[in-house]
Amino acid sequence: MAISETFASIQGEGKLVGVPSFFIRVSGCNLRCAWCDTPYASWAPDGQPVGTAELVQRAMASGVRHVVLTGGEPMLFQGSAALSQRLHDVGFHVTVETAGTVSQTVHCDLLSVSPKLANSTPLRGDPRDPDGVWRARHEQRRLNLPVLQSLWDQYPEHQMKFVVSAPADCAEIDALLLRLRNWAPSDILLMPEGVQAPTSEQTAWIVQECMNRGWRYCSRLHLQLFGNRRGT
Repeated sequence: MAISETFASIQGEGKLVGVPSFFIRVSGCNLRCAWCDTPYASWAPDGQPVGTAELVQRAMASGVRHVVLTGGEPMLFQGSAALSQRLHDVGFHVTVETAGTVSQTVHCDLLSVSPKLANSTPLRGDPRDPDGVWRARHEQRRLNLPVLQSLWDQYPEHQMKFVVSAPADCAEIDALLLRLRNWAPSDILLMPEGVQAPTSEQTAWIVQECMNRGWRYCSRLHLQLFGNRRGT
């Protein structure tokens, strides 16, 4: 697989926020989110091929016991299955992050699914997509309900993270959840859109929605600690 970056840091999102983790970021994605905070793994994917053995060695050298396989979209690449299994075999807790649009069988101690809402679709006139090809592809691909349900059922330890930018996004989440089975409110996390640590005013409505529905507020601790930069 082409790997954009590997690094040890603090998990900044989700149920394991604050846990020291080793991140393996694959390069390549089937979506193009307007607000993507890792464009070097999607809009302009970079990286070099790295073998499974080398990636496991890097993880072991990090000294931490949690590994996050992220992207890009790890589920696109067949190498993710072998890598996740090998990481498990040597004793790591493995989180796999995915948008939930494609699937393969991986070893996963925590599945982190981030379905893409309408706010993720590139706007008309986005300079990265002058002819609108990616806008159309993204809108067509961003939700795949059979795959989402299959992943949810296959991996009992899971979380569903939604990037939200306005209160209307919650109605869209409600409509999606009505079409999915076997989820609990504590599995649903709301995360503010943006690449800067949000202010309390920017997150007040998100906190209230979480209170109203029993969902979880998902901080982005890495932005608070390190800012928006690679390797964190």
